[in-house]
Amino acid sequence: MTVVESWSRVMNLLQECAPADHADFPGPATEPMIAAAEERMGIPLHPDLRDWLLQNSLDLPEEDMDDDVRCHGFAGFPDEGSFFLGIREMEKLYDHHSRPGGINPPDQPDNPFWRNEWIPFLSDQDAWAGKFIDVRDGRIGTWFTGEVTAVGEFDSLADYFDSLANMLTNVSQGSHATCSTVEGRLFWK
Repeated sequence: MTVVESWSRVMNLLQECAPADHADFPGPATEPMIAAAEERMGIPLHPDLRDWLLQNSLDLPEEDMDDDVRCHGFAGFPDEGSFFLGIREMEKLYDHHSRPGGINPPDQPDNPFWRNEWIPFLSDQDAWAGKFIDVRDGRIGTWFTGEVTAVGEFDSLADYFDSLANMLTNVSQGSHATCSTVEGRLFWK
């Protein structure tokens, strides 16, 4: 399954079980927006990430941005404490993490906290934890400040979205342990 097919499955399930949350999702990024961000970051995005951004760019409108948080996104999805980033927020968080020489810390090339080939696509508001895609091979990893970074948690963005679709299926069936729906929105217990 492609990333577009997997994301479409997620969006269809979200529309079924949480239509109010689904309605909050904005339209797609454009090729010029993506190309400009790639140029500013100095790295091409993985094709899966590009394809996903062309479906939905999840940047909040400027008037909804809170100056007291580092990262912005649509709260409550995919879980209670994190959210997907739009192209503007990806670029901002990438700039925060990237380092000259490409690795942080530079003396740990085999086990770094961050590599410049990793593009964040999901974060918490403090930018202390999230998920990234490795532009070299499309694998998905997880970072958490102060802990070892996990690379290869999912083989692809499509695989990650499939896991979200499975979670939403459980929510819609009333069998998810910590999430249900209330008035068309996901509700985390």
